[in-house]
Amino acid sequence: MSKVEESVEVEVPVRTAYDQWTQFETFPRFMDGVERIEQRTDRLTHWVTKIGGVSKEFDAEITEQIPDERVAWKAVGGEVRQAGVVTFHRLGESRTKVMLQLDYEPEGITENVGDKLGVVKGKVTGDLKRFKTFIEDRGHETGAWRGQV
Repeated sequence: MSKVEESVEVEVPVRTAYDQWTQFETFPRFMDGVERIEQRTDRLTHWVTKIGGVSKEFDAEITEQIPDERVAWKAVGGEVRQAGVVTFHRLGESRTKVMLQLDYEPEGITENVGDKLGVVKGKVTGDLKRFKTFIEDRGHETGAWRGQV
């Protein structure tokens, strides 16, 4: 398994950052290579991705969700092996640190070479920067789910 840990500081309250992150269907607006996400149940999402010309579909189960603190998941079924957690840390009234930890298993020679070259780390860094721009430009979340898993 390979690991990526990245973070970004956003100029919004922790609740706003968390609430936006729980709107999984908006991920294609700031995550490169994510074409579509469907929220199927409180605990299950379906992902459609296309990275480097390779399309993949998989389900991700939310294993833990605590409002304003964390969202953890693991891939189930499909072609992808990954698990991760995103945590939210209050730095001030209107400043939040968003930390992402991702464990994944690259498949095949292309993904393994890309892993060694830091491609996934670069994608995660870019995605978090785009999340920052997305939420700061809006100034408010597109919706919220305050339930706990």
